[in-house]
Amino acid sequence: MSIRISAVAAEYGRGLRRSLDQVIGQIDEAKRTGVDLLVLPEACLGGYLADLSDADSTLVHDDPGPPELSVEGPELAELAAAAGDLVVCLGFCEIADGRRFNSAVCFSGGGVHGVYRKVHQPLAEDSYYSAGSGFAAFDTPVGRLGMLICYDKAFPEAARALALDGAQIIVCMSAWPTSRTGAAANLADDRWTKRFNLFDAARALENQVVLASANQAGSFGTMRFVANAKVVGPGGDVLASTGVDAGAATVDVDVPSELAQARRFMCHLADRRPDTYYPPHSMLSVR
Repeated sequence: MSIRISAVAAEYGRGLRRSLDQVIGQIDEAKRTGVDLLVLPEACLGGYLADLSDADSTLVHDDPGPPELSVEGPELAELAAAAGDLVVCLGFCEIADGRRFNSAVCFSGGGVHGVYRKVHQPLAEDSYYSAGSGFAAFDTPVGRLGMLICYDKAFPEAARALALDGAQIIVCMSAWPTSRTGAAANLADDRWTKRFNLFDAARALENQVVLASANQAGSFGTMRFVANAKVVGPGGDVLASTGVDAGAATVDVDVPSELAQARRFMCHLADRRPDTYYPPHSMLSVR
């Protein structure tokens, strides 16, 4: 049976109440159009960091930083109530045990299905957030999911860990900007746009899973985002995309059927040779 997947590219500001209202509007629109799984970007509840090149961008830009939210707090409870039967994945700044995490949560009206804390941190992100410690898939009403956040998609091991844990759908929520040097005037020509799209296709194809990729659009602080929200099939084919514009990439996918077809003759997960991987010297630093 097919499910309708929608991955969003949109711009989000710092104001928490405005972000909540914006997300509720996106949830309502998804429900109106029969969406079963809605994927929203990284840091959509109150915005991302203003700059990744400074040790403390909140001080440099006189910015209070993303609002710190608890998974058990009233904000996510409000969104879960709005979601009803819709499964929603989105990114936010989580506060737990006195530390901030760049986190993603998957929920519906039935409660929280999974939480993930970003493992791979680019540039100066680690000056603001603590890092997560692992990858795990989880069951939801639309199938078994795994979550990644932005820079995680550059590491094949991250998506592979989720696929080996049974994820049929991998969702990746991003605030992926243009190149920091020599950015192209046309977003479609920017080399970081091309990398964003290449990573999405590669992670879906190598694991033979469905990948739903959401991204911020517009700009925030010093960054301009590349949009390009999309849904990719297990053969690496882009099934729907927003391109460089804000919007929603929405498509109906029979996930079990698509995965069975992709893996029918050559199953990348089953054909692995883990005994030949990662010799001792591979653990040495490459820096």
